[in-house]
Amino acid sequence: MAPHTSPDMLAYYAARAPIYDAVYMRPERQDDIAFFQRHIPERLAGRRVLEVACGTGYWTPGIAARAQSVVATDANEAPMAFARLRPGAENVHFRQANAYALPHDLGHFDGAFAGLWFSHVPIEARLDFLAGLHRHLLPGARVLLLDNTAIQCRELPIVETDTQGNTYQHRPLPDGSAHRVLKNFPMEAELRALLPAGCKQVDFLQREHFWLLAYQLGSAAPG
Repeated sequence: MAPHTSPDMLAYYAARAPIYDAVYMRPERQDDIAFFQRHIPERLAGRRVLEVACGTGYWTPGIAARAQSVVATDANEAPMAFARLRPGAENVHFRQANAYALPHDLGHFDGAFAGLWFSHVPIEARLDFLAGLHRHLLPGARVLLLDNTAIQCRELPIVETDTQGNTYQHRPLPDGSAHRVLKNFPMEAELRALLPAGCKQVDFLQREHFWLLAYQLGSAAPG
């Protein structure tokens, strides 16, 4: 198993896969979701897109409708089984792959997307994750990272902080099980500080329930 991969996290999302889309159905989130369903595909239109940690593929068909091509990856086959069945995902190439150890033969892309993933990356692994992602991107590639704002803590409060500063929630599932889930809420300045030199068009957009970091790699993609 690749470094930084949590067996507990994999087990949690495998068990949650059949009900995962419920998080997108909450009434208070609908304005934000409608906005990003338009905004994200527009920003990736015409590009060859690598999606990391696609999960059940909620965002994948919308991106695929505007992109030149999409390769969607996830370490967990269980949620990807749902992603493969979504209308509009017929032309998406799905690949089981760990976000911290993306296979060399994935190829190179001029667009990348990760939705509700970066908050699960340990603080000490953020630079490693981004470096691994950037190795598959061409100069000028556009990257979009979407995630939850800290308003989520009203429902799922932080119950633990480790020595690295990572924060954790306890999340119940309908089967009665409870899971310790790493969930960080980085600030804009933290995110900007992680970007490699030469990035252009860096844009941080925050709405009530979600934030989006967008940036474009420079003329020489980091390697």
